Amino acid sequence: MDILNLTSKKRESYQIQLEYSVLWECALGIAAITNTPFIKTLDNPEDYWEDLKKSLSKELLEHLNFVESNNTWKALLQLLHKKRFNDLLEFTSYIMDIPDTDFKFICLPFVGMKFQLIRNKAALGEEAAIEEMKYLTSNNPFFPRYIEFISTTDVSFLKEHLIVVMKGWYEAVINKDLEELKTILQTDYDMKKQMSDKMTSERLVEWATGGIVYMPEPSVNNVLLIPQYIYRPWNIEADIEGTKVFYYPVANESITPNNRYTPNDFLVLKHKALGDEVRMRIVKLLYENDRTLQDITTQLNIGKSTIHHHLKILRSAKLVEIIESKYSLKRNAVAFLYEELNLYLRK
Repeated sequence: MDILNLTSKKRESYQIQLEYSVLWECALGIAAITNTPFIKTLDNPEDYWEDLKKSLSKELLEHLNFVESNNTWKALLQLLHKKRFNDLLEFTSYIMDIPDTDFKFICLPFVGMKFQLIRNKAALGEEAAIEEMKYLTSNNPFFPRYIEFISTTDVSFLKEHLIVVMKGWYEAVINKDLEELKTILQTDYDMKKQMSDKMTSERLVEWATGGIVYMPEPSVNNVLLIPQYIYRPWNIEADIEGTKVFYYPVANESITPNNRYTPNDFLVLKHKALGDEVRMRIVKLLYENDRTLQDITTQLNIGKSTIHHHLKILRSAKLVEIIESKYSLKRNAVAFLYEELNLYLRK
């Protein structure tokens, strides 16, 4: 059915916010070392984490074990979102001064504006509200257990734990590389800030995160981009009131800011992916239409296993995605290749 469009209103997008701080890096480091299943997938090798654990005090290791059992790194991130803290002392003082009910409310995950009353009741310890929060988050791998823990744990004990683990990690890990970390995070922040004037909000999110396509949602007015080094190559996604948060991995060139010749990982991957005749043919086909694996093999008269291999490379480079069982070209990623290359050449 045809529609006569009589409106001049454009589809609204979200506003981009950018922040960086070594305090985020501190909390995410605590999250990383206590996420045992993911250790092998991080940029830092396993022996880095093993050597790091050997260097930590017995007290800090005990608190990290507690973090791993109860996912209290989430509470640290929730608290860090309340305001911009200048340093660790300001943050830990803030934790100490929060009234008990407010503290629990902040630590509990945000699950939507219409559920804020339930969240508040759960913070007060109401059993029915706690169960409803657990039900609302049942598709999350750890939220239900985390909600039960936060809602029923003694506040003084939890505050002491968060302060000890945050201080301990900061002093043992962050402090020794403090200036280098600040430089890495600020360099990446400045780069994204510079590009924010040249891209749409959606394109900036896709570029910063290395390929995440985040479309506007009715209840989300802002997207907060926070660079992180310790959890590379992963993006970590979170929700707070009215805001979608991406703790995204810093780019290669931010890690070596004084070396103008270090290119971005994804820029290299994209050009490598396009440096093959078969893959260029696939890109051309997908530029014309989304296609199934069978469509592509028929068009190119090449075996499925070979085409699947080439599509895997294109997907790894974030140039192709799967939508409704069909392969689709990420047109924004292709269109912005020139700008990415130009940014590198002019650095």
